[in-house]
Amino acid sequence: METSTNDLKAKAAKINPEHREGPVASAIEQQTAKIPSDVFLWAAFASIAASLTFKIMKQEKNALFVGQWAPTFLLLGNYNKMVKLGGHDSKS
Repeated sequence: METSTNDLKAKAAKINPEHREGPVASAIEQQTAKIPSDVFLWAAFASIAASLTFKIMKQEKNALFVGQWAPTFLLLGNYNKMVKLGGHDSKS
């Protein structure tokens, strides 16, 4: 088992020896880093509030659909924060 892990690491090192992101990821990270982190937090709170509103209005399917956006917004906010703090190819 250990040998296969080492083999995979060796193959990965040959494919991308500098461990750099591709042009698409770099472009996305440059754009998302411009968005304030608060936007994602407020979007999550808004989706929770909208979900609660739909729930009160007895629109169960809409409540579930909109309520599932909150974790996505929080995850995007986390990604945004990591890009801002570390950069996509930070050499620290």
